[in-house]
Amino acid sequence: MEEGTRSNNPAAQTGSGRAMVARQQKLPWIPNEEDWHRILAAARQESIRNRTMLAFAYDAGLRREELCSLQSSDIDPSRRILRIRTESTKGRRERALPYSASSGELLGRYLVHRRTLGSKRGPLFLSESHRNYTEPISIWSWSKIVLHLARRAGVERFSTHTLRHLCLTDLAHSGWDIHEIATFAGHRSVQTTLLYIHLSGRDLSLKLAAGMAQLHARRVQMLAEVAQ
Repeated sequence: MEEGTRSNNPAAQTGSGRAMVARQQKLPWIPNEEDWHRILAAARQESIRNRTMLAFAYDAGLRREELCSLQSSDIDPSRRILRIRTESTKGRRERALPYSASSGELLGRYLVHRRTLGSKRGPLFLSESHRNYTEPISIWSWSKIVLHLARRAGVERFSTHTLRHLCLTDLAHSGWDIHEIATFAGHRSVQTTLLYIHLSGRDLSLKLAAGMAQLHARRVQMLAEVAQ
C-alpha cells in the first residue's frame, strides 16, 4: 500500500471484523515415543540440577519463568507439593501443584549438591557458571541448556515449553476434566486448555469408540435377524 502496489491492505479487518488473511492456529508439538526416549537418553548426561528441573517442568507442567523462579521455601517435601507464586505466573494466579516420588528423589539429591554451593535459602535452582556463580538460574540460561539437550538428542523441536505441552496432553489422555487441567496449568481461559484436549484426541477417541460400539451392536442384531 505504501509503495502503491495495491490499493487495499490484505491483513486488515473487513467490515464484519474478520481479517482478509485468515489466522492459522497450529496445535503445540509434542514428541512421539521415539523422540521422547532420545530426549531421556540425552538427559541422563545432564547435571543433577538440570535433571531435577526437567522432571519438575514435566511433573507440574511449568512454564520456564515459573520453574526458574522457584524458591526453596516454595517446596513442601513432606506432602510433595510446590507453590507457584503469583508474581512468576503468566495469569497472575497462585497455585499449589504435586510432584512425583521420582522427582522428589531427584530433588533430594540436588539439595545435597546445592548445600555445597551455600546454605543460604532463596532461589532453588542456582547457576554454577563462573560469571553468575550461585545466582538464580535465568530463563535464558535454561533455554540454552534445553537447546543443547535437544541438539544432542537430535530432536530439534524440543524446547522449554515442550514438557508443559506433554504434561497437559498426558493429563487430557488420562481423562482429567477440562477445568481441572485449566486449574493445574494456571490458564485464565479454558479455550487455551481445549488445545490439549484436541491434541490428545480424547474426545474423538471416545466418540469413535461409542460409534463403533453402536455399529457393532447393529451388525450383531442384523446377523441375528438373518439367522432366524
